[in-house]
Amino acid sequence: MNWLEVSLTVNGELAESVADVFARFAPNGVMTEQGVKFNDEEDEGTATGPITVRAYLEVNDNLEETRQKLEESLFYLGMIQPVPTPTYKQIADQNWMEAWKQNYKPILIGKRLLILPAWLESPDPKRIPIKIDPGMAFGTGTHPTTQLCLELMEVHFDDGRQTIDHRAPSTVRRPSSVVIDVGCGSGILSIAALKLGADKVLGVDIDIESVKNSRENADLNEMGEELILGQGSVTEILRGDFAFKSAPLVVANILAPIIIRLFDAGLADLVEAGGEIILSGILDHQAGNVVAAAEAKGLKLNDQRQMGDWVALKMSRDV
Repeated sequence: MNWLEVSLTVNGELAESVADVFARFAPNGVMTEQGVKFNDEEDEGTATGPITVRAYLEVNDNLEETRQKLEESLFYLGMIQPVPTPTYKQIADQNWMEAWKQNYKPILIGKRLLILPAWLESPDPKRIPIKIDPGMAFGTGTHPTTQLCLELMEVHFDDGRQTIDHRAPSTVRRPSSVVIDVGCGSGILSIAALKLGADKVLGVDIDIESVKNSRENADLNEMGEELILGQGSVTEILRGDFAFKSAPLVVANILAPIIIRLFDAGLADLVEAGGEIILSGILDHQAGNVVAAAEAKGLKLNDQRQMGDWVALKMSRDV
């Protein structure tokens, strides 16, 4: 089946009326697009500027009649307020989901990890696969912040294994048995922690949809009760709402201003003595402020990695 796209770019006041007109003739609904501006570093995007309204008319024997009726409706709407001339474009139908999946490929992380789209087989059986079915939650493995976080997590667990001295096991650091993931998003970091060697992981997010998406991805990776997921953040963890209040490893892949605020809320208190915290979601010009906020809470910088404009930090608390 082919489609005829009809579109109009109008101001916000007129967009709803144009959408109502289009909806009478488009069986699959109407789409609107608008520009986005970012008011500050925490803004997820504020709509601005003119709005483009799009609809798709089925190409069939009735197309010309449908198009004529649509233009008549726009003409009557234009008698109330001027309406620009609509633009038309032929669109060939295709399976959009399958087309999108073709462009989402496995991603190699560090020495041992592999981010694997859930519908693909692993191209490298020697690597640890983390299966992800991208949803609305942040963290599909394609963004530098997630990749940097995973690299530092791998180093944390590998360093822990390499420093074990079985002749004096109490004197050396072990891989973290418990991990706290603040702002778990899709669950990718929580799942990776378990596959790298953690016994238990607590993943929390203030967005309930992220918690649901994390559980779905956990199921793809055959994770059970070892992954504890819940809605909340630092305050709820410290209050005792979850299974544990601190861990040898804490990860937080969030925006830098939020990380700084979370330090005031007690983020550093989640890190056990001798433990580490991995912070990501930080632009390079923000790294200094994040380090300063962490150091003010008794943490020290051990490692800093950068990919493009993005930075991840690994910091520790003294024993």
